Amino acid sequence: MRDMVEIGMGRTARRTYELDDVDIVPSRRTRSSKQVSLAWQLDAYRFEIPFLAHPTDALVSPKFAIELGRLGGLGVINGEGLWARHADVEAKIDQLLELVGKGGYERAVAMLQELHAAPMQPDLLAAAVAEVRAAGVTVAVRVSPQNARALTPALLQAGIDLLVVHGTIISAEHVGDGEPLNMKTFIAELDVPVVAGGVSDHRTALHLMRTGAAGVIVGYGSYPGATTTGEVLGIGVPMATAIADAAAARRDYLDETGGRYVHVIADGDIATSGQLAKAIACGADAAMLGVPLALAAEAPGRGWYWPSAAAHPSVPRGSLLHVDDPWDLGGESTEQVRPSLERVLFGPSDDPFGSLNLVGGLRRSMAKAGYSDLKEFQKVGLSVRA
Repeated sequence: MRDMVEIGMGRTARRTYELDDVDIVPSRRTRSSKQVSLAWQLDAYRFEIPFLAHPTDALVSPKFAIELGRLGGLGVINGEGLWARHADVEAKIDQLLELVGKGGYERAVAMLQELHAAPMQPDLLAAAVAEVRAAGVTVAVRVSPQNARALTPALLQAGIDLLVVHGTIISAEHVGDGEPLNMKTFIAELDVPVVAGGVSDHRTALHLMRTGAAGVIVGYGSYPGATTTGEVLGIGVPMATAIADAAAARRDYLDETGGRYVHVIADGDIATSGQLAKAIACGADAAMLGVPLALAAEAPGRGWYWPSAAAHPSVPRGSLLHVDDPWDLGGESTEQVRPSLERVLFGPSDDPFGSLNLVGGLRRSMAKAGYSDLKEFQKVGLSVRA
C-alpha cells in the first residue's frame, strides 16, 4: 500500500525513499564471495558485471567504451554529443578544462553549449561506432526521443548492437513539433534491442515495457553537484522507491505477457558500492554509472564530470563536478594519480568509503546476505531508517 500524506487541505503526496534511506538486512546464511556471479544478459548480449556507463562525453569515448567492454560492462556513447560533432574531441575537452583551470568555471556551461551547437556529422559518429565494433565489444549508442527517428538509420548502418533512447523523463509516446515518436511502432521496426528511459514511476515503466523495450532505465543520472534537474525543473526521482516501482511493473508485465522479462536499470544517486548493492536489492538488474566511473584515468573528463543535459541550449540542467580521488591530497588532476578503470571496478582499494572496487563491494554484500546471483539478491530483506 502506498504511503500517502496530506501536505495541505485537499492535497496529498506520496512518501518515498532514497537509497540512503534503506539498508540491506542479511539472512542467517552467508557464503563465500567467490561463489557470487554478477553476470546478466540483455537480450542476446551477456555481460559479466551489471554496469553501464552513463552516456556523457565526460565519461564515454570510444576508447573508454572498449575498455569497459573488455572488463565486462557496457559503455554507451552519446550519439548527440561531441563525438558526433567534432573530429578533435579531446582537444575540445582540453579547452574546456583549461577554461575551468583558469577560474572560468562560470563560463564552462556556456562553452559546452557552444561546442554542442556545432552540427552533427554522421561520419564522425560512424567512425566512433566502428572503432568500438572493431575491438570486439558490444556497441551501444544513446539518442534522445526528439532525434531518435532521424539518427537511428545511420546508427544501424554503422553497426550498433544496442540502441539507448534516453532523456531526463521519457514516455511511450513523445510529442513534439514534428511527427510524434510512438515507441512501440519505432521499436517494432528495428532489428536491434532498445533500452529506454528514464522513468520514475510504475505506470510509465509499464507503458515502456509494453512498447517492446528490452530494458527500462529508472532515473536520470542524478548526482549532487553534477545534475540540477531538481533546481531547474523541480523534478526529483527517489531512487529506492522508483526502482521498486519499476520492478513491480516488470513483474506485472511478466505476468501479462506470460514470460517476457524486461530489465530494470538504475540511473542516479549511486556513488559507492554500498549504494549500488542497495539499488540491486530494491529490484534493479543493473546500474548505469556516471560519477563513480569518471574517477578512472581512462575517462575523457580527466577528473571532471558533467551530464549531457548540462549542454542543453536553453535549459541546461547540470554543471561540472570535480571527482578526483579523495585520497589525492595534492589535488593534482593527472592520469598518474587517478586509478585505472580496472581498479575502480575490481580493486585493489585503499578507499574505506566504497568508491573503488565496486565489483568487489557488490559481490561481498551479496555474499554476506547469502545470495549467489543478482536475481536472487532482489529478494533480500530491507529496512527503512527511522
